[in-house]
Amino acid sequence: MSDEKNLSDDLNDMLGDAKDGAKKAADKAGEIAGEAADKAKALAGEAKASASEFANSAKDTFTADENKKLIAGLLGIFLGGFGIHKFVLGYNKEGIILLVATFLTCGFASIIGLIEGIIYITKTDEEFYNTYQVGKKPWF
Repeated sequence: MSDEKNLSDDLNDMLGDAKDGAKKAADKAGEIAGEAADKAKALAGEAKASASEFANSAKDTFTADENKKLIAGLLGIFLGGFGIHKFVLGYNKEGIILLVATFLTCGFASIIGLIEGIIYITKTDEEFYNTYQVGKKPWF
């Protein structure tokens, strides 16, 4: 009987050690999870600030009355058939006309956008601004 009692005591000791080990592991995992949560909150705050900064910068870029020569020129060259460069400059009616013309001519009218994009880029900044943004010249 004493062997059984010793065996029972040994098993109880082992079970107690296992419980202690599991408790320590759970405590350590909780500690690591808490640190990870704190880091995640900090990173989320940084990401939110960065996104807000980017949004404000984009808003300033697309709403400012500054010279839009480069963006209009590149859009005219690469996406001219869709009239996007016209929309950027505020010529909505002309943009729709160019878009419809491109579809009706199976893409042939997109040459207009390419030509306009090249014209936009080859003008000086001041000349472009005065002609297309202040003077509101819609075509070529």
